[in-house]
Amino acid sequence: MKQTKSLLEQLSVANQLLRWTVLVTPVAIIVGSLVALFLWLLDVVTDLRMEHEWLIFGLPLAGILIYWLYRIGGNDAEKGNNLIMEEIHQPGGGVPARMAPLVLVTTIITHLFGGSAGREGTAVQIGGSMAGLIGKKLGLSAPDIRILLMAGIAAGFGAVFGTPLTGAVFALEVLAIGVMRYEALIPCLIAAVFADIVCSSWGIKHTHYHILYKTDPFVNWLPFVHQDLWLLAKVIAGGVCFGLSSLLFSKLIHNIKHNAKAYIKVPWMIPVAGGVVIILLSYVAGTTDYLGLGVHGKSISILAAFDPGSGINDWSWLWKLVFTAITLGMGFKGGEVTPLFFIGATLGHTLALLFNAPVDLFAGLGFIAVFAGATNTPIACTLMGAELFGTDHILYFAVACFTAYYFSGHTGIYGAQRLEVKKLR
Repeated sequence: MKQTKSLLEQLSVANQLLRWTVLVTPVAIIVGSLVALFLWLLDVVTDLRMEHEWLIFGLPLAGILIYWLYRIGGNDAEKGNNLIMEEIHQPGGGVPARMAPLVLVTTIITHLFGGSAGREGTAVQIGGSMAGLIGKKLGLSAPDIRILLMAGIAAGFGAVFGTPLTGAVFALEVLAIGVMRYEALIPCLIAAVFADIVCSSWGIKHTHYHILYKTDPFVNWLPFVHQDLWLLAKVIAGGVCFGLSSLLFSKLIHNIKHNAKAYIKVPWMIPVAGGVVIILLSYVAGTTDYLGLGVHGKSISILAAFDPGSGINDWSWLWKLVFTAITLGMGFKGGEVTPLFFIGATLGHTLALLFNAPVDLFAGLGFIAVFAGATNTPIACTLMGAELFGTDHILYFAVACFTAYYFSGHTGIYGAQRLEVKKLR
């Protein structure tokens, strides 16, 4: 009797997995293809902006265009990632399909004219809106649409960074601080893996980062200790700094949004003011390297942060933090994550020189840990370290991400993220 019951349970599990594979596959194909298109367009406009730096003077006008595009066709779509998360927490009016083309077009406009923004938010919104559309077309129940939306998040995130395992866990972890949503475990993994495959099949190449530092196994006197304890102490100190920078970024971007709405009474003037400030800051900083994604730059970039002889200065991380907070806080579109990579990598570079630590290792730690603190997703970010940099330093990845998670407080970049388990009891 027990064996029969167990067999029936296993058959039910197999049936459920097959059902979700069928449901998630079209989401992954569509999202992977749209993310590929988005990344291709992003490369085109980034190259164009870097060739024609005068385009930055069009940023205020671009802000007006973005405002009116959302005013005409946006409605709730302007909430972006937060709308998707709200629909997962409490189903309401649904995620509009128009969110995908709106955020794609407006993010491209932002990058063409020099806004400091990322790409994760756009990919996640593409994933969520396409998942919501397919869920409605298939007449799925509210609980099933909820899981499909989470799969859409995983698909968008996994495809845009080429990190499917991170994308799957990010979708489970980001909704609430302190808990994981295991009911969507397999759908999210399937969606992220398939979307990454589809995106790559279109010829999209992701940036590769390398940590060349190797831990000396004989660095400790104690033969049973397999880690450099002094370096581990430095990693903990770095994690504290990464968490505090995450907190600063989250607080600043929320305050800019609040104060811009409070003091600028004409809504379309908010992005105009933001564009003007970005132009002025570029002159004050004396470089355009803080515009756009920041992956590649003339002397200051994410890639340059891994090189001890690059032009990264002690305040590069703060410049990028301010540029991005103003850009996104004042109405321009894009994601926060790639700028967070920039902030973390350049801060890690600075801390490595201060601590006499390996520059490439600390750049990689900052890359993932600032992101972990700002999104409250330490497990996903630890896995991202493994997917991007390999597993040689995974203990350092975990220590940096977990420490940053605690020191970033309960504020994050996503206002719809719920607090389930407090970090301090």
